Amino acid sequence: MRATKPIPAPVQSAVTDLLAELHAKSGCEKIGLAREPFAAILCDVAAKYLPSGVSQPEARTFLLTLRIEELALARACAAGNNFAWELFLTRYREKLYQAALRIAREDSAARDLADSLYAELYGTTTREGERVSKLASFTGRGSLEGWLRTVLAQEFVNRYRRAKRLVSLDEENEEGVQFAAPDPEPVPAADLRLESATDAALAALSSEDRLVLSAYYLDGRTLAEVARMLSVHESTISRKVDKLAKALRKRILAGMMQQGMTRRQSEEALEVDVRDLQLDIRRSLAQESPTAAFSEKNKDLRFNQR
Repeated sequence: MRATKPIPAPVQSAVTDLLAELHAKSGCEKIGLAREPFAAILCDVAAKYLPSGVSQPEARTFLLTLRIEELALARACAAGNNFAWELFLTRYREKLYQAALRIAREDSAARDLADSLYAELYGTTTREGERVSKLASFTGRGSLEGWLRTVLAQEFVNRYRRAKRLVSLDEENEEGVQFAAPDPEPVPAADLRLESATDAALAALSSEDRLVLSAYYLDGRTLAEVARMLSVHESTISRKVDKLAKALRKRILAGMMQQGMTRRQSEEALEVDVRDLQLDIRRSLAQESPTAAFSEKNKDLRFNQR
């Protein structure tokens, strides 16, 4: 679990500040992942995705967006923790098979595809004295379930390509057959109630909040850039983004429960890979009048800095 890139000082500082909170939130103690290796994982992930000139508030915001419990579980499995592996199988074995079935379309082929992945996920080989597990490449930026689906799909494509190389061009021409990977069945869309609740929660945001989220998440502006845009301190924007993320989650949960879902069903629905949502986030966050929103920032859109 060594860091693969130099760790910027702001990242180190952010990890140090958040380590106790994230370590407790991730369930590391239950799966035997101590603070020091967990801190190294966080530093490694942040250094991989954040620019060298990142600020401490930006690093902090990034760390708070990670799927921290899933990241800890995946990395504990990669390190060879048997309890973590049993927990992983309990949570994902059936999901892994169902995903393989949607790709392979046939039961025995699906089980073979899913089973073939277990050895690579568990890490039965070593390289330079270190355990090699695919789960070590999971970074927590998206859901673990979505990442597993991607790995399965790639393995399916690799199998097809290996099989294709065994068939000569002469045989293809003689038989008049064009070998092609079957189109996988589309993954069922996320629960429509989740999409509805998400859309409603985003629509209920103030122009100020939508401006901040759109600039930071969709336009790729840094916290410092958003802060300059609104003439406030960078730390104000950092706190604002964190607060909005937590508030949106609560609103979406409440919205799904109002549509008849239990709290457990609602929380499970929120675990869906964001790529499965059939929702135009940019449209939902679009400002009615971008020019007005910027020109009036000193009047109606100024954050309370007290």
